Amino acid sequence: MSIKIKTAEEIEKMRVAGRLAADVLEMIEPHVKAGVTTEELDQICHDYITQVQQAIPAPLNYHGFPKSVCTSINHVVCHGIPASADEIVVEANGKYNKPAILKDGDIINIDVTVIKDGYHGDTSKMFEVGEVSLEDKRLCRVAQESLYLAIKKVKPGAKIGDLGTAIQKFIKAGSSRFSIVKDYCGHGIGNEFHEEPQVVHYKNSDRTVMKEGMCFTIEPMINAGKFSCESDEQDGWTVYTVDGKKSAQWEHTLLVTKDGCEILTLRKEETLPRLMHNA
Repeated sequence: MSIKIKTAEEIEKMRVAGRLAADVLEMIEPHVKAGVTTEELDQICHDYITQVQQAIPAPLNYHGFPKSVCTSINHVVCHGIPASADEIVVEANGKYNKPAILKDGDIINIDVTVIKDGYHGDTSKMFEVGEVSLEDKRLCRVAQESLYLAIKKVKPGAKIGDLGTAIQKFIKAGSSRFSIVKDYCGHGIGNEFHEEPQVVHYKNSDRTVMKEGMCFTIEPMINAGKFSCESDEQDGWTVYTVDGKKSAQWEHTLLVTKDGCEILTLRKEETLPRLMHNA
């Protein structure tokens, strides 16, 4: 599959979809509190996307995924399925706690992808529930900083491999305890949920050249312990850290511009400019 360069018309649709995805994360924030279930959060997001935004939640029924957003709590790395009750999953490689009820001190990633007029906006952020430990705050902050660092590298002529290489250098310089998940990556996006190129978040030699009009996500997942992950064999989606330590992720959809990039999913609370002049 070749990389799709977006037309001016497609870019406008990507801007709309990106803004809607960001709006969902802003809307859901006051609902993220102790005692709330991820099932409830999913229903609120679903209703907002379908009824208020008149859009489509891309995850719903995507390759069988049963919900409208992904909710990944604590040691769940990604693709957490919203549910109404906590669960203990017993598999051949061990027991896993699959949390669904938010508790004081939790961290949770909510991953939203909206389809509007056939185009996708994909974004996620970390939320803190009640009083979160300083170590967990640091994990969330470092994950976000790694995303921002990579965004500042996006410009025509740069290599896709520059992004993961910059993230790994940053993580290694800051803490030898934190690690970068290698099993999942960012991706091109447009009228398809997942397009070329793949954007890995660790040091690599991908020499794919960024060009004006490309759209892709950057979405580093940073673990507090080992980088290795285990997938839930029963639901086929939920991904856990192998050592039970926590994980954090932030994601934006980006458009490569003539001298940098445009953050299509920028939220109001962020201090980065929407238009990044990185040249």
